[in-house]
Amino acid sequence: MLKTLWGSAVLLLLAACGDSAMRAVPAATPLVNTEKSLARAHAHNDYEHTRPLLDALDQGFSSVEADVYVAPLPGALAGAAGLYVAHDPQDIRPDKTLAALYLEPLKARAAENGGCIHKDCSQFYLLIDAKTEGETTYAAIEAELAKYDTLFARYADGGVRPGAVIATLSGNRPLATMKAATSRYTFYDGRFGDLDSAEPVTLMPLISDSWTTQFGWDGTGAMPADQKAKLIEAIAKSHTKGRRVRLYNVPDAAGAARENIWKELLAADQDQINTDDLVGLRAFLLANDPEQR
Repeated sequence: MLKTLWGSAVLLLLAACGDSAMRAVPAATPLVNTEKSLARAHAHNDYEHTRPLLDALDQGFSSVEADVYVAPLPGALAGAAGLYVAHDPQDIRPDKTLAALYLEPLKARAAENGGCIHKDCSQFYLLIDAKTEGETTYAAIEAELAKYDTLFARYADGGVRPGAVIATLSGNRPLATMKAATSRYTFYDGRFGDLDSAEPVTLMPLISDSWTTQFGWDGTGAMPADQKAKLIEAIAKSHTKGRRVRLYNVPDAAGAARENIWKELLAADQDQINTDDLVGLRAFLLANDPEQR
């Protein structure tokens, strides 16, 4: 797994996060409260779990994803203002805000752990998938994260101040605006088309893309040699530039096929493995990832 430092003798920030093909979320999540976090574990559509964020933290996950809408929206909470977490606009509820589900609990967790999210003080990642128009959503997210200044990593005037949480913006991302910003709390989620990008890692510390679009192997039999070579090359190239890698839309039904894909991702040193099955991925990483032993 990629481990680097931000330039200028400060920590090099890396971000992670994603989408998967399946929305089914296991109902029961045994509590673990692990002392050691799972560096590669990313909770896809985390907000659909029984206890958003908290279930993932209890399983030791280092990264979670929240889909965010700026309200008001047509036909949904007309007149309301804020950042709401939901998969679809019709799922928006007044109490399901980014602050209530993620920012306040993360702040409380950091207060309990001496400024860290996990007890081992590993880096934690919050992937924010902007579902509404990019410019307004980005501006609203920046204003909200600024209220939690000491919790989040922050880019300012060419450098990055470390923080317990790194927020990465996916979905509708206003690249030009983010590039021009002299100060921001969010970092840009790139795509495979950005593998050769000259953008600095202080802007784009993460590369994400769809497994089904880029590869398509469903885990049955051996991974085709050309796809395996492409996966290894893409991750190696991204790591050379100091970027992390995440693939979404990875088949997520429990079974041998999913485990075969996860093993290939692990062998290729993918930084964040995407799942709805928190317990299943935890068991897999504890059994297969040398970094967890």
